[in-house]
Amino acid sequence: MTAGFAVAGGKMAALSAALGGSAAFFPNLFFAYRIKKATGQEARKIVVSFYTGEAGKLLLTAAFFVLIFQIPNIDLLPLLVGYLTALSVFWFALLMR
Repeated sequence: MTAGFAVAGGKMAALSAALGGSAAFFPNLFFAYRIKKATGQEARKIVVSFYTGEAGKLLLTAAFFVLIFQIPNIDLLPLLVGYLTALSVFWFALLMR
């Protein structure tokens, strides 16, 4: 997506798409880490890890977007397309299993 927006819209569109993808990728990476850390634990600890991971993911996503919107001249369409594309990759990966 970033390369496509770089060709079609230039440097700021590419940066916007990359930041949108990052806003989805890194919070989900945090969530995956929390869940992986709970592997082999008792059920209660797994559930707590799931909820803290999900809460952390939501907070990190919000923080990413707050920081992204501080950048002047950010392109909204590439940002959202990059974000939604990164999220869809996670969903399609689940469907492939």
